[in-house]
Amino acid sequence: MNVISPNSRFRPPQESVSFDRQELGVILSLYGRFVAAGHWRDYGISCLRDRAVFSVFRRTAENPLYRVEKLPALRNRQGLYALVGPDGQVLKRGGSLRQVLAPLERKLIQALD
Repeated sequence: MNVISPNSRFRPPQESVSFDRQELGVILSLYGRFVAAGHWRDYGISCLRDRAVFSVFRRTAENPLYRVEKLPALRNRQGLYALVGPDGQVLKRGGSLRQVLAPLERKLIQALD
């Protein structure tokens, strides 16, 4: 019989924030268009206790160019999503993922012209 005593070091796994299928579809669609244009080459996804982060890289060994963050704690205040630039500055915040990604959409349109 396997009994866990209250003094044991076992801790239940912490809940983490993650992107759902629809959110990932929107993000990966934009990512794919930037890859096809030759601007981005790699990405990383982090699911942390307080946020989920999708990071975009020009090269694997560099710092991320952009980060899309999902912050449930800010849902009712500043918005659930944030677009963060390379220096850590918040470029856009909002409750709609498409609205937050709009500055990147504009950059892609300008890059293709």
